[in-house]
Amino acid sequence: MQIPSKYDASQVESKWYNYWMKHNYFHSEPDEREPYTIVIPPPNVTGVLHMGHMLNNTIQDVLIRRARLLGKNACWVPGTDHASIATEAKVVAKLKEQGINKHDLTRDEFLKHAWDWTHEYGGVILQQLKKLGCSCDWDRTKFTMDENMSESVIQVFVDLYNKGLIYRGYRMVNWDPEAKTTLSDEEVIHEEQQGTLYYLNYKIEGSNETITIATTRPETIFGDTAICINPNDNRFSRLRGKKAIVPICNRVIPIIEDDYVDIEFGTGCLKVTPAHDENDKNLGDKHNLQVIDIFNEDASLNSFGLHYQGKDRFVVRQEIANELKEKGFLVKTETHINKVGTSERTKAIIEPRLSDQWFLKMEELAKPAIKAVLEDANVKLFPKKFESTYRHWMDNIRDWNISRQLLWGQQIPAYYYADGKEDFVVAQNIDEALEKARIKTGNSKLQAANLKQDPDTLDTWFSSWLWPISVFDGIRNPENKDISYYYPTNDLVTGPDILFFWVARMIIAGYEYQGKQPFSNVYLTGLVRDKQRQKMSKQLGNSPDALKLIEQYSADGVRVGLLLSSAAGNDLMFDELLCQQGKGFGNKIWNAYRLVNGWEIDASITQPESNEIAIAWYQAKFQKALIELEDHFSKYRLSDALMTIYKLIFDDFCSWLLEMIKPEFGKPIDKHTYNSIIDIFEDNLKIIHPFMPFLTEDIWHYIKDRSPQEALIISKWPETKPVNQSLIPEFELASEVISGIRNIRKQKHIPFKETISFSVINNENTSHTFDSIIAKLGNLESVNYVSEAIEGALTFRVKSNEYFIPIQGAIDVEAEIKKLTDELQYTQGFLKSVQNKLSNERFVNNAPEEVVASEKKKEADALAKIETLKTSLASLK
Repeated sequence: MQIPSKYDASQVESKWYNYWMKHNYFHSEPDEREPYTIVIPPPNVTGVLHMGHMLNNTIQDVLIRRARLLGKNACWVPGTDHASIATEAKVVAKLKEQGINKHDLTRDEFLKHAWDWTHEYGGVILQQLKKLGCSCDWDRTKFTMDENMSESVIQVFVDLYNKGLIYRGYRMVNWDPEAKTTLSDEEVIHEEQQGTLYYLNYKIEGSNETITIATTRPETIFGDTAICINPNDNRFSRLRGKKAIVPICNRVIPIIEDDYVDIEFGTGCLKVTPAHDENDKNLGDKHNLQVIDIFNEDASLNSFGLHYQGKDRFVVRQEIANELKEKGFLVKTETHINKVGTSERTKAIIEPRLSDQWFLKMEELAKPAIKAVLEDANVKLFPKKFESTYRHWMDNIRDWNISRQLLWGQQIPAYYYADGKEDFVVAQNIDEALEKARIKTGNSKLQAANLKQDPDTLDTWFSSWLWPISVFDGIRNPENKDISYYYPTNDLVTGPDILFFWVARMIIAGYEYQGKQPFSNVYLTGLVRDKQRQKMSKQLGNSPDALKLIEQYSADGVRVGLLLSSAAGNDLMFDELLCQQGKGFGNKIWNAYRLVNGWEIDASITQPESNEIAIAWYQAKFQKALIELEDHFSKYRLSDALMTIYKLIFDDFCSWLLEMIKPEFGKPIDKHTYNSIIDIFEDNLKIIHPFMPFLTEDIWHYIKDRSPQEALIISKWPETKPVNQSLIPEFELASEVISGIRNIRKQKHIPFKETISFSVINNENTSHTFDSIIAKLGNLESVNYVSEAIEGALTFRVKSNEYFIPIQGAIDVEAEIKKLTDELQYTQGFLKSVQNKLSNERFVNNAPEEVVASEKKKEADALAKIETLKTSLASLK
């Protein structure tokens, strides 16, 4: 079949993706084959394709496509996450544009808007992944708010509550004033920021004396309910039992003593604000202090803030500092560096806040997950270095705050039948709740209308942690055929930033609800950074448009570009030139097939010996590469695997093999060689297909007409077989000889069409296997073996072998003698500098072993080169 002169990626990619979809190659059902399963880290339903997604999903697609070629029943489950905070923020913003306030809507009205938005805009990223070539089982696409997925989440909540692991508590939580919800500790990012330390004077009641307090948050003085001193600090012994007056609000508060206070920090005195600091809350509980919450949910001040009511906390901070100064309470200020908690999602500065929330006890649940990774290795992390991070998080695990003050998400299945904090039942639905409430209250006349469901929703991660189980309906039906066949899954590909958020929690859920790990291997990708090593992000404006990259460089080119420098766990320094290199590699393969496809075949010609040797050599190289690939894939070194294939096809196949066997211009090729080259080409396509699926499938069908059952995507990965491995080192020497001949031709302007004489002193006793190939690629009359140097010949050396090309044509002998003499003098000078270094005992004794070895090699190479130059000069003279 005639192949076009140029590869048109845009047409090819849509053509073959539609073909794969039409023939259902991505779909999997349980059968007798070995399963290979990956569940996609579900991107936010609000998301669009960015560089991190491109890298992560390219890696997953490489793994899943290779598994298909290995004959496994490959199942890659796609889906999206409802991303409660991000999605609700987008819906609220859209409503605001329409002049609608969220708080003016009922829950059901808001959820209708949220579902409308999700149906209109959600899932765009899954369509974009198809452009990248992702071969997900789209029939299995899941959304964490699907009815069956939500039922699983509610069922788990009820189960854990019944086990005594979920409880409701009044605790200090992380409050996001922008999203107006609590966050778990893991969703808070602590950043160093430069702030100000304010030194304030508090008057002592009944005297003119004052006590100085240092604080970074002067606006919180309205919530002060005590001053604390260290009982061992003699500086303040006179204040024991006395009271102080809070500036501006004039509240009288006790001076208490506790050794929690750091004598060395600030002034040694601490203002205690139990409502707005976790440590202050602990002090307050211990000393039975009043708790005064001064903030509204948006972090503006409430009525306790007096004349600052309704103003934002940071506005108040500046204004109250001015007032304190004017009234003589502010002694001084200092710049101060401290760590500030920010919301991982909205970037807002977190406000510690006391609130009734739902928590999950984690300590016992975490134990099997710790054992699975750190003791039994049932789950392996790649790279292994992340085990220490995992250990740190798991050893310091805290109860998980799982409730969120949002509307979008699974509503907590707690139903209140009265106004008391404990007057509730937990049930999977209203009917079950009513039955439980009637039993608990002894009131058989209680009606569903009397029950009020908790308004909070569950943390999005509380649905995501069930993902490898719930996508196969393993919570509701723990022994169904899908969960029994596909679980545990094989590989998880994700980022180290969610190692605890998601990975660790999935392992915990896996052991709790299936009794085994959810996956066997976790491949942790690095961050995608630009050439200046900055993380790529929309905010910095340094992240290229993913779809435009595909349009410019092709999907295959972008996939190759991303993986060429993406070692597991190491950050990727992205450069568009890598995508250009990937596109160029695709063109190289395309043109290689065009070359082969253009040859005329003559069945009557006997296969030349040189072609037989060349093919045997490449088969040895191919088998060696197959073994290397198996090792690379087993260690998740996909970048190394790609580079192995790249070098094999670009260098060994295109640059060497095709040159070795191609017929003379205008002449046909023998049928045996042609068929062997096609077989080799097909094997090459198989191993590069996981990385470059579109180009390879296209060429595969140009080679010959194929039925849907013969498509490359479902063909068979090449098998290892015995070959003559000695051909590999033999050709390495032969290739240096060929390069030596070509260099002399180039330097001496000897046309390639001109046949030349060639002789060798075979000091290495090398095999003659590749002589016919050396003769062909060097256009030699023959390869002559001699015992003495050829007079009047140009020479070069490979190892200890000397090669001779007699001078022919109009070579300027005097100019050649001058050139060689200059080169000899330079090399002798270089040798002297190396030998001076090696004769220095201090250098030899102190330099690293590899550095000394490198210098010794330089010395040996220089000596050999000097010998060759002297021989060449002698021949010319």
